[in-house]
Amino acid sequence: GHGSMYHHGFAMLGMSEVYGVLDEDSLWDGDTNTGVRRSIGESLELAVRATVTSQKNNQWNAWRYSPEANDADTSVSGAVLMGLLAARNAGVKVPDDGIDKALEYFRSMTTNRGEVGYSGIGGGGSNNLKSIAALVFAIGKRKNLAEYKAVLDRVTANLEVDEYSYPEYYRYYTAQALFQGDFESWNKWNLKTARQLKDLQSDDGSFQSQHGPAYGTSMSLLAMALNYRFLPIYER
Repeated sequence: GHGSMYHHGFAMLGMSEVYGVLDEDSLWDGDTNTGVRRSIGESLELAVRATVTSQKNNQWNAWRYSPEANDADTSVSGAVLMGLLAARNAGVKVPDDGIDKALEYFRSMTTNRGEVGYSGIGGGGSNNLKSIAALVFAIGKRKNLAEYKAVLDRVTANLEVDEYSYPEYYRYYTAQALFQGDFESWNKWNLKTARQLKDLQSDDGSFQSQHGPAYGTSMSLLAMALNYRFLPIYER
């Protein structure tokens, strides 16, 4: 609703999960206003179309905050690319060349030492970005890349590191990256994260964050969701 490709990427991911597991008829039970209905499949097709159009108009074949942006960063692009991969996994038609070009953007932003840049030229980014890159390479079936092996090595070497810049975001992406790339390391990370979150949880069940309790609680739950395997895109 606000034109942010961050929102768009996470919404695509969430809608793809719903599309893959829900009997859509249950959404409309008792609803007589049939003229304004749009199915989840139709919504996803429109979301993919908007995403692909934005990418085609971008010199980096990736995304930034605005759908009209001509620059790109690996944080927004990671969220959008995961949404596209989820839509494809759910059965929505996604152009292969769009996925390939986005993954090539991530490869270009990753050095042979496993550093991942934020925007512009690759390298020198945060631990968050290393986890995002490792995840999209894994879900995008690029585990054969030298850049993937290098960035995964950096992620697994940071198991005892706490990221104080956007910690909820870091826990979420690192959990996914390790789950896909190094299951033994994920088990260690998962136990550490569970202990941390137990200490951080408020009496009412929420988790505070710099973006408020709704964001903090949602991201904390998603960081632990792999214990239950509820999200199809994150199956190993």
